[in-house]
Amino acid sequence: QVQLVESGGGLVQAGGSLRLSCVASGSIFSISAMGWYRQAPGKQRELVAAVTSGGVTNYADSARGRFTISRDSAGNTVYLQMNSLKPEDTAVYSCYADRVRVGVPTAYTYWGQGTQVTVSS
Repeated sequence: QVQLVESGGGLVQAGGSLRLSCVASGSIFSISAMGWYRQAPGKQRELVAAVTSGGVTNYADSARGRFTISRDSAGNTVYLQMNSLKPEDTAVYSCYADRVRVGVPTAYTYWGQGTQVTVSS
């Protein structure tokens, strides 16, 4: 099992910055990737950014150049530094972690509770 606790959401003006944090506990040794999805009202959930246990990162086009994902050396905390925020970044941001299991071909995904990010114009 993996538990995820997020923090760092809030209200910010356009052009401002926020940093989201997600702390994983439990079977963190088997986490292969962590990242962030977001979902705005009336829209589909979309991947914002992800980082693998090997440090490979992936960003949505909308996030690339403005957001930076990083992971601490212990591998149990992932950060999302969001700069130059826009009103269209307003959404609930959810942390996820993919956990691999021996003998199982697909990873299992755990989710955090979500944190609201609101960017005012």
